[in-house]
Amino acid sequence: MTVLASPVTSPSAAWWKNAAVYQVYPRSFADTNGDGVGDLRGICNHLDYIRDLGADAIWVSPVFSSPMADAGYDISDYCDIAPLFGTLDDADRLIREAHERDLRILFDFVPNHTSDQHPWFVESRASRDNPRRDWYIWRDEPNDWRAALGAGSAWTWDEATRQYYLHLFLPQQPDLNWRNPEVVQAMHGVLRFWLERGVDGFRIDVAHCTGKDPNFADHPRCLAGEPLASFNDDPYSHEVLRGIRRVVDSYPGERVLVGEVNIRSTASVVQYYGAGDELHMSFNFPPLDAPWDPVVFRTCIREVDSLMQPANAWPTWVLSNHDNARHRTRYGGSMRRARAAAMLLLTLRGTPFIFQGEELGLEDAPIAPDRQVDPGGRDGCRAPLPWLRDAPHGWNGAPPWLPFAPDPAALSVQAQQADPESMLQWYRQLLRARRASEALRLGSWEELPSPAEVLAYRRREGRDERVVCINFADRPLTIELPGAWRIELATQPGRLGQDFDGVIHEEQGLLLAPAGS
Repeated sequence: MTVLASPVTSPSAAWWKNAAVYQVYPRSFADTNGDGVGDLRGICNHLDYIRDLGADAIWVSPVFSSPMADAGYDISDYCDIAPLFGTLDDADRLIREAHERDLRILFDFVPNHTSDQHPWFVESRASRDNPRRDWYIWRDEPNDWRAALGAGSAWTWDEATRQYYLHLFLPQQPDLNWRNPEVVQAMHGVLRFWLERGVDGFRIDVAHCTGKDPNFADHPRCLAGEPLASFNDDPYSHEVLRGIRRVVDSYPGERVLVGEVNIRSTASVVQYYGAGDELHMSFNFPPLDAPWDPVVFRTCIREVDSLMQPANAWPTWVLSNHDNARHRTRYGGSMRRARAAAMLLLTLRGTPFIFQGEELGLEDAPIAPDRQVDPGGRDGCRAPLPWLRDAPHGWNGAPPWLPFAPDPAALSVQAQQADPESMLQWYRQLLRARRASEALRLGSWEELPSPAEVLAYRRREGRDERVVCINFADRPLTIELPGAWRIELATQPGRLGQDFDGVIHEEQGLLLAPAGS
């Protein structure tokens, strides 16, 4: 296949270490055909918005052919686009026009399972002697493994062939058998299809789930009601990832793999970087669960630094995504806390991921039972973006597939672009500061002595350095820092450019630069 869109080139040896990544959830981003569902053309029409925000790359959640039992994570054709989102030509246009703006594009890769309507599975369940029978995992008797969606068994009985098939998620999402070389070859072909069209890499869905215990032993955590996907950690998953990495590394332009290793154990997650031959990055999940609490964040950041630095593993930071409550909602709806959290996200050592709408300060939308779509109850964080002040906020035609989050007029892009003190402008300021400082992008991280309710740290790269102070308390606190510092950015206005006097206002974040710099 001819390459349709050349990847972005960069003099940097590791562009993904310098990058800030913006996650687009397509069905809620922007609609161009009036059906109430966002589409690929909607993303294309707003690429300037993402670029002007200060992002360097876009991760696009699944847009492939799918019956949509799990919002596109049940794929029936990996090499085509669901009509709901557009066409293959639209995908090519997105890759091309993003690259024209020096934006990288990451697509979702879902290797653990397909849709039960994928032709591979249709053949697999046709008969026990079908050539594709072993492309999926079949057994005469189930074990106690539990599924992550639906809270039931991970095995479903197929009456026609009198066996059970495995699905770590919905029954409509049968698991592929990655121990079959034909499956490996077919899925590597999917990667090549998109790499040759110019994508810059992949976010790998449940990267830890492709390998399963070949003995299918019962597990006490499943017996206690926990889904296997929450802790599955079979060594064969690493073999799968090494094969994927070899494919990706064979293409020019430093393509990247970002893994969803949702085990909630940093020590386990580090193993999925391998010896530099598996993932380039893996999501760091504890902050997605964290309340607004200095002890929780301090513990998480220390753990990441102590485990990843020795392994030469590059961290990621994320506060919200399409599967978890938005962080402003978790922080009690406080915009002040959300502004301080944004400073934290964009100044820690590692690659930050911004979930669409967090730059607007959106909360979760309240979803009435009759509007619920997702089988896992994750609709609230997936509400559509409000582009314009006036209803329907840039979603003309059919009503959006979900209701808007609270305050869509005041939090719309249009309203916030006109307000120099808005959350949108705050993210832009932070991303400009990050891009301008090698210390913030690539520098070391060093925790500084501080009161218990303050998280303070230094970032340093060569002669460039910054200090960040986050006050989690609802009262002003003081901190002593060696040297003289000036306030480069503050979550509350009025102190910019001033010499730092040691005072951090309530729930305030400060970015400090050396005085005189």
